Amino acid sequence: MPQALSFELSSPGRRGVALPDPDVPPKPVSSLVPTSHFRPEGPDLPELSEPDAMRHFVNLSTLNHHVDKGFYPLGSCTMKYNPKVNEDVARLCGFGNAHPLQTTETAQGTLRLMYELARALSEIGGLDEVTLQPAAGAHGEMTAVKMVRAYHAKRGNPRKKILIPDSAHGTNPASVAMTGYQAVTIRSNAQGLLDPGRVAQAMDEEVACLMVTNPNTLGLFEKEITNVAGIVHAKGGLMYMDGANLNALLGIARPGDMGFDLVHFNLHKTFSTPHGGGGPGSGPVGVKKDLIPFLPVPKVKARGQGEFYLDYAGPDSIGKVHGFYGNFAMMVRAYAYIRIMGAAGLKQVALDAILNANYILAELKDAYLLPYPGPCKHEVVLSGDRQKERQGVKTLDIAKRLLDFGFHAPTIYFPLIVHEALMIEPTETESRETLDSFIAAMKAIAQEAESDPDKVKAAPHNTPVSRLDEARAARDMNIRYRKG
Repeated sequence: MPQALSFELSSPGRRGVALPDPDVPPKPVSSLVPTSHFRPEGPDLPELSEPDAMRHFVNLSTLNHHVDKGFYPLGSCTMKYNPKVNEDVARLCGFGNAHPLQTTETAQGTLRLMYELARALSEIGGLDEVTLQPAAGAHGEMTAVKMVRAYHAKRGNPRKKILIPDSAHGTNPASVAMTGYQAVTIRSNAQGLLDPGRVAQAMDEEVACLMVTNPNTLGLFEKEITNVAGIVHAKGGLMYMDGANLNALLGIARPGDMGFDLVHFNLHKTFSTPHGGGGPGSGPVGVKKDLIPFLPVPKVKARGQGEFYLDYAGPDSIGKVHGFYGNFAMMVRAYAYIRIMGAAGLKQVALDAILNANYILAELKDAYLLPYPGPCKHEVVLSGDRQKERQGVKTLDIAKRLLDFGFHAPTIYFPLIVHEALMIEPTETESRETLDSFIAAMKAIAQEAESDPDKVKAAPHNTPVSRLDEARAARDMNIRYRKG
């Protein structure tokens, strides 16, 4: 049965609460705001009792899919479960009530957390210093590329190009274009990896850096990365790693040791802070020592007996990239996660994530096409090409049918170099039982694609809303309720 809108439940005169009349006179409207700027009456809002309003929104919330409700295998998004102890820590009075305009003397605890988190991320990444300011992964990319530009400008050689593999995240070329560089695509080899020869062919004194994700978006580790770094550095270029897939490296390998000069970290992926609609992101950027002068200011530093302060000095800094110091509540959650897990726990995260992804690969490689052979790292990329060629069942149809089994769909049609791509990332937080249920659903859909393709093409069948026209919804949005 469809869920009624709050406007449809509305009844004139119904109230959720009854408040007594105020016992003080109303405050006069400021003369600075002309009365003509005020509406003659309030907005036409639904009139509901408190129980009706509460039940309406609770019922709506149960229709939504989220990581606390079920498996969320979006590839390259690392939609892991967020431990609730992190939420408790973020709500502690000293953190939850902190204000960015406090004096540093009254904010020593927050500054210490920021300082220690930056040091932890530096150690995890094999880097020398980290800025916590960027508010998301793409924001971290832009921040890093601006530092790349400042680095080369300081040396009197403002370069023009940045190399990007054809399997890159879409935000990579966007960040490059936004900062005034030309994006040059490097084609992957037959194994889905960077080819040192192709990098060498494209590398010249006009290339500012190579931007690469490792493991890449095919879930494969770039085996030639140290050779590639040598090629780039020999021509004076820098190495920048998109850290979206860091979940596969924790405690096993460090980007700085591979030759990367800059790395961004997704706290809302690897370090379990809320993701997407669950909260703001956070994309700290770490650098090697030659790039420290270009980091955003202020920097959190320590002196004396555990005193922390904000250092605004830095004539070569790219300046501030956030209104204050970053999304602090996300830092608290990530800090708690790192402290709870410890070095051994973080390594186990990567090992379990890799194990889960390869388990899915082994179980589904016969039901779906595997365009690049394993083993994979944190995610596996399959293809629905076989189903499309035989019965006209597209990857989109498979994704929609998964909803009937109670699973969120994996990432589809990405990376672009895989036709009908299904990009699955289970993360380390899913149990064997959950993975088995997902695998069984995927196998069942593959069988349905052969025996009853029309059923798959018409999916979903058991969801509150039937199949939507996503293209029309994006181009012709109508989100306003009109009576009658």
